[in-house]
Amino acid sequence: MIEPPVEPVPPRSARLDVILPFLVVTLIWGSTWIVIRDQLSVVPPSWSVTYRFTVAGVVMLGWALLRREPLGLDLRGWAFAIALGFAQFVLNFNFVYRAEQHITSGVVAIVYALLLVPNALLARAFLGQRMGRQLLVGSAVAMAGVALLFVHEARLSDAGPEQALLGIGIALLGVLSASVANVMQATQTAKAYPMAATLGWAMLGGAAIDAVWAWTTVGPPMIEPRWGYIAGTLYLGIFGSALAFTIYFQLIRVIGPAKAAYTSVLIPVIAMLLSTLFEGYRWSLLAGGGAALVVVGLVLALKARRPNR
Repeated sequence: MIEPPVEPVPPRSARLDVILPFLVVTLIWGSTWIVIRDQLSVVPPSWSVTYRFTVAGVVMLGWALLRREPLGLDLRGWAFAIALGFAQFVLNFNFVYRAEQHITSGVVAIVYALLLVPNALLARAFLGQRMGRQLLVGSAVAMAGVALLFVHEARLSDAGPEQALLGIGIALLGVLSASVANVMQATQTAKAYPMAATLGWAMLGGAAIDAVWAWTTVGPPMIEPRWGYIAGTLYLGIFGSALAFTIYFQLIRVIGPAKAAYTSVLIPVIAMLLSTLFEGYRWSLLAGGGAALVVVGLVLALKARRPNR
C-alpha cells in the first residue's frame, strides 16, 4: 500500500498567530519615531525617557495584578529585571532619543534595522541558534533594501557629515544595547518568571536609573505643558512600550531573536509610509526599491525553518 505524501509542516514563524502580533508590533513601533521626534523640543531626552517608562511600568504591573500574577521576584529574578531594564530601557532609549537630535527619525529607524545582525550573532553565541540558508538569503535581501533606504535618506538629510556620523554612531550603540536585551528574553531565566511582572519591574527600574541620570546631568524634572507632549508620552508608555514590548518579547520566546528582529527591518518602511501621510514625505525609485527588497527579504526569512528552537 502506497503511503500518501506527507505535507511539510510550515515553520512556526509563518503561522497566523505569529504573523499578526508581528505586524501589530511593527505598526506600533513604526509610528513611535514621529512621536519621539515631537518630544525633543523642550524636555531633555533623559526626562522624556523617564516619564515614558514610568507610565509603562505602572501599566505592566497593573496588568499583572489583573491577571493575578505574583509581583514578587527572587534574587535571581530581581537581578534579571534590573539588567534587562538597564540594557533596554536605559541605554537603548537614551541612545535613541539622543541620536534623533543629530539625524532624522527616518535614518535612526533605518540604523535600527541592523538589529537583525547582532541578534543573530548573539543568539548563535549564547543560545546555539543557527541561521539556515534561507534565513541568510532573506537577511541579505532585506539588508540590501535597508542600504537603499539609507542612501535615499542620507541624500535628503540636511545634517552635515560630522553630525550624521555622530548620530549614526549613537544609534548603533542603541542597537547593541537592544540586542543584548533581546537575547536575554530568549533565555531560560526569562521564561522562569511571569512576563508582565518582570517587564513591569524592569521598566520601573530602568525609569529610576533614567531619573538619576537625568537629574545628575540636566537638573530637576522638566515637563512641557503641551497636550501633544503629554499625549505622546502616554502613547509611547502604554502602546509603544507596555503593549509592544509584551508582544515583541513573546515573539522572541517563540521564534527566536533573529527572526523577531525582522520587525526592525520592516519598521523603517512603516515609518516612511506614515511620514507620507502626516509629514508630506516624497518617495523615489530608490526608496521604493529598497522598501520592496525589505518586504521580499522579510517573507523569505519568516518562511525559513531556522534558527532552530
